[in-house]
Amino acid sequence: MRITRDFIVVGSGLAGLTFALKISEFGSVALITKDALDESATKYAQGGIASVMAADDSIDLHVADTLEAGRGLCRKDVVRCIVQEGPTLVRELVNLGARFTRTPEDAYHLTREGGHSKHRILHADDMTGWEIERTLIDAIKGRKNIDVYTYHMAVDLITRANLDASVIPGSAEDEALGLYALNENTGEVNTFLGKGVLLATGGAGKVYLYTSNPDTATGDGVAVAYRAGAKVANMEFFQFHPTCLFHPQAKSFLISEAVRGEGGILRLKNGETFMEKYHPLGCLAPRDVVARAIDYEMKKSGDDCVYLDVTHLEGYLTRERFPNIYKTCMSFGFDMTREPLPVVPAAHYMCGGVVTDLNGQTNIRRLFVSGEVGYSGLHGANRLASNSLLEGLVLSHRAVFKARELLPESQERIVLQEEIPEWDPGDAVESDESVVVSHNWDEIRRLMWNYVGIVRTDKRLHRAHRRISMLLEEIQEYYWSFNITRDTLELRNIAITARLIIEGALKRKESRGLHYNLDYPEPDETRLSVETLLQDTTQRLLSQTRTRKRANPS
Repeated sequence: MRITRDFIVVGSGLAGLTFALKISEFGSVALITKDALDESATKYAQGGIASVMAADDSIDLHVADTLEAGRGLCRKDVVRCIVQEGPTLVRELVNLGARFTRTPEDAYHLTREGGHSKHRILHADDMTGWEIERTLIDAIKGRKNIDVYTYHMAVDLITRANLDASVIPGSAEDEALGLYALNENTGEVNTFLGKGVLLATGGAGKVYLYTSNPDTATGDGVAVAYRAGAKVANMEFFQFHPTCLFHPQAKSFLISEAVRGEGGILRLKNGETFMEKYHPLGCLAPRDVVARAIDYEMKKSGDDCVYLDVTHLEGYLTRERFPNIYKTCMSFGFDMTREPLPVVPAAHYMCGGVVTDLNGQTNIRRLFVSGEVGYSGLHGANRLASNSLLEGLVLSHRAVFKARELLPESQERIVLQEEIPEWDPGDAVESDESVVVSHNWDEIRRLMWNYVGIVRTDKRLHRAHRRISMLLEEIQEYYWSFNITRDTLELRNIAITARLIIEGALKRKESRGLHYNLDYPEPDETRLSVETLLQDTTQRLLSQTRTRKRANPS
């Protein structure tokens, strides 16, 4: 099926929904999401959204905190722009119906998280992401020119380079024309064509064995954009959240940093505290410091976890401030008002991604990114807590104004889109070896956790790179032989994303922020503001051929 709209949006979290809602005032929109409309990382964001809202706070302070967390790799102009434009856009969310928690005096109840010098985190109890997601979904339901395609997964971008062999992928002459997307319910691959494409597919936590991310976070946007020739940067900086609930059935359940912001204390099994040894802010140190400290203490003691203790706080305050966390922990047999919670670090946030400017524009014309999939330079070497929702909000807003310029189309471009062939499955057949997918998936996630985790060495990284290269060959062979499914698409995406993380880590010969290498334990000050750029413009790894026919490109 061929579907033509003015704009194609992939992803239904805050970034995708914000762009779709605002751009729909100027043109028609196809909103594609690979799961249910409300299934995104935004939905699970507990802590909140950072924004300067208090009289004792300032833009300068928020900027300074962000730069400090980013360890010298933030783009200062990006930081100031996003922090400065954030409060107005947060108020727009409120006007749309977002109900952030307020004090008895009807002011915003602002909390504080690690790395912040002031209380500036707006929240809706401990379900902030769901409140924002609900608000935006309600808003788009009233827009007639937004068509939603659930359970559709992006396969590959369609670019000018696909149709014209003289155009180098990712070059100044290249541009996005649309994309192919798998309808998971029918197995059909549809062709989506538009004047602009926004990728807002979220992160890649499922690349790792233990993660706080939902199952949808398989690095889809990064892999899709990279295969098309988009620039990718700083993938070595993957943030591990220090405190996920340690329980065999507690899949991906995060204990918000706001719990420590309200006074939670990290303890060892014997009850001793330890964070004061690692940072002056103790339990409120930036996430990279806390995660590394926990990892070190666990390895030193041999314990499976550490403990987060809020038993010294008034029980009713804990239940009122964190009702969802309290209820979920109770369902696993933990009463956090009476006993410390067992916690471990888990892969949480991808600070690198597809390189974008302040308007969400990538190096491929008409291709935009926003949210966790993109690298704008806001986070640098380590994301400051609750800056992620802020980034998606501001970049999607700014991308709208750039995308509006794309509405007038040349006749040449219209003819070019008319020449795009439908998806051709070629000689692919139904798979009788699905075990290959599950086995490779598990192996990738384990090797990333063991070799490319919180603490790294060159030996482990080279071992991981050799193995991921072999796995990619196996995945390529499987991909060309059998009909595509969501499982096979996600497998090739996590494999490509894993390789990008490994290659970024191998290139960075220092320890900085979220990247800690025992062979280079100190930061290299000559690398300040240096980004680890990765771009594939020749191999076109696992992408389709220029005619999009499924003949093996090798």
